[in-house]
Amino acid sequence: MEIEQKVRQVEELFNHLDKEITAFKSETSLHCLTGCGKCCSKPDIDASPLEFLPWAFHLFLNGLAEETLLELNNSTLSTCHIYRPLALLEEFNGSCSNYRYRGLICRLFGYAANRDKYGELRLATCKIIKDDQLKNYHTTEEAISKGLYVPIFTDYYMQLAQIDYKMGVTLLTINEALKMAIEEVLHYYAYRPFPGGLENIA
Repeated sequence: MEIEQKVRQVEELFNHLDKEITAFKSETSLHCLTGCGKCCSKPDIDASPLEFLPWAFHLFLNGLAEETLLELNNSTLSTCHIYRPLALLEEFNGSCSNYRYRGLICRLFGYAANRDKYGELRLATCKIIKDDQLKNYHTTEEAISKGLYVPIFTDYYMQLAQIDYKMGVTLLTINEALKMAIEEVLHYYAYRPFPGGLENIA
């Protein structure tokens, strides 16, 4: 499969998920605090390279892939390269510097569920939401147990793997996943012409 097709399919999956999350948020009234980004500042986030392929392709189309790869290779930070804390860059308001191209893990966390050892769905969200929106959180957990639809982590990662199994199931620290995504795009186009007419994808 051509890399442009993979990008389209990943973006289609993300668009579908975004609609489901919008509906879930509307139903439950759960929400992230504006400008929080605390979950993004964790150093131990794992992700697959495939979920950042649209981001890497966007960088390539805009001539930023090699520069960004160099930055990643020279960085000693363990937090996500795309995350820009308020203290470092105020214009991003303490959040993602490329929100449109955030990964699957970034989209799911807070508004999706995992199954516990009994097979029951448990909402995977942060302590801030649990503490500050305790009533909504408990109401949501109860609604999920009674059948309220919630996106499920494993379901979405399985769908991602169907696009490209190797890149979809490989879990790396988030910055390594970002690097691998860029390298995949650069290697693909090393001996191929620039993908003309695809600017609207990025």
